[in-house]
Amino acid sequence: MVDPKLSVAERVADVAATYQLQVTGHAASAVSVVISEDVLVVTLHGALSDAERSLAQSPEGARRVQEFHREMFAHSSQQLRDQIKEIIGRPVTEAIAEVEPKSGSVIHAFSSGTLVQVFLLGESKGWPDNCKY
Repeated sequence: MVDPKLSVAERVADVAATYQLQVTGHAASAVSVVISEDVLVVTLHGALSDAERSLAQSPEGARRVQEFHREMFAHSSQQLRDQIKEIIGRPVTEAIAEVEPKSGSVIHAFSSGTLVQVFLLGESKGWPDNCKY
């Protein structure tokens, strides 16, 4: 059960982290959530197992890890989608999972017919003064 005192983003992060652990048996080290008008992006940092990170060192291995996570998400994400609908109050009409093998991050993007481009950033040195967010 998700704590109702948490923000919407924190509640989504909690259910996404729980989903990741239940489906893969490996907990993410951190979860980031970005919610905009029609798009929700969940990034599970450090979400790959040691074996997956090792396999992803080669291009073919990285492709296999990416495909495995895409297929697993496509076939097992309905409960997560239902929980997101309960939290946000809107149905998830599209969902995709993508793996960044070098960082070990797994990205879940949920949208309503919108093109979603996700950019994982390098180490933070703070936001530039001219950055509007």
